[in-house]
Amino acid sequence: MHDRYGSDVLSSSSGAPGGSAHHRRRPTSQPRPAEPGLVVEEVQTGWVGAVVRVEKSGGVHLVVLEDRRGRTRSFPLGPGFWVDGKPVELTAPVSVRAPAAPTRTASGSVAVHGARARVARGSRIWVEGKHDAELVEKVWGDDLRIEGVVVEMLDGVDNLAEALAEFAPTADRRVGVLVDHLVPGSKEQRLTTEALRTVPSGTVLVLGHPYVDVWQAVKAARVGLTSWPTIERGTEWKRGILRELGWPATTTQDVGLAWQRILGTVRDYRDLDPALLGRVEELIDFVTA
Repeated sequence: MHDRYGSDVLSSSSGAPGGSAHHRRRPTSQPRPAEPGLVVEEVQTGWVGAVVRVEKSGGVHLVVLEDRRGRTRSFPLGPGFWVDGKPVELTAPVSVRAPAAPTRTASGSVAVHGARARVARGSRIWVEGKHDAELVEKVWGDDLRIEGVVVEMLDGVDNLAEALAEFAPTADRRVGVLVDHLVPGSKEQRLTTEALRTVPSGTVLVLGHPYVDVWQAVKAARVGLTSWPTIERGTEWKRGILRELGWPATTTQDVGLAWQRILGTVRDYRDLDPALLGRVEELIDFVTA
């Protein structure tokens, strides 16, 4: 006799597209973080609500759902929920950890977190201009605030003797001076030597770097150069550099914008030449001794 059911009563019927309803594969639950605001349906109770929060009670993680009338119910996290008509397994939302506080300052010193800035000392560090001050602040600013050291602009070394006479440095009110292009035989060396004769010994320390301008203390690679170009005499150094870089160099604003662009490439002490790093560290030690 012909067996109209075939040899396998669980197999799909050849004449029915998709096979028997008993043999269709159930959709599997996909994990879904229970983020606040997510609207879900709890399958067993039919409760529909938005996720308010995930909490732990009696050792069990629960998701709290709020319906459109403002009523709330709690359900165990896991399978048994629907989102947009599809089964999901609710999981705890991923918490975003705050980035770890840096362990070092931009100068390479050990970072001190939560410390208040110290009341300013009587001692000072003087730099020649605005660009010098901004570079020192970017790299050593955290250290200087902890130590209570104020950096002030000298507006050029030409009036150093006059500024020292007005400040009247003492053993308790020292001055550290950072000078550009402080090399043997330079005008800067002559002016600083003369100024030091007017103050008590040990109250003022003048240190400098060999560069024409503090721009050169930034490693040339940070602005896409292999080395800082030599600018011929008679050409204003900064504008000559900008022309070499192909940057606007006509106005004072062009120079200011170029410096901000250069300063923006400095991440920490590793982007500066050691000839500047050592001098600034010595000055900080001197005024905080």
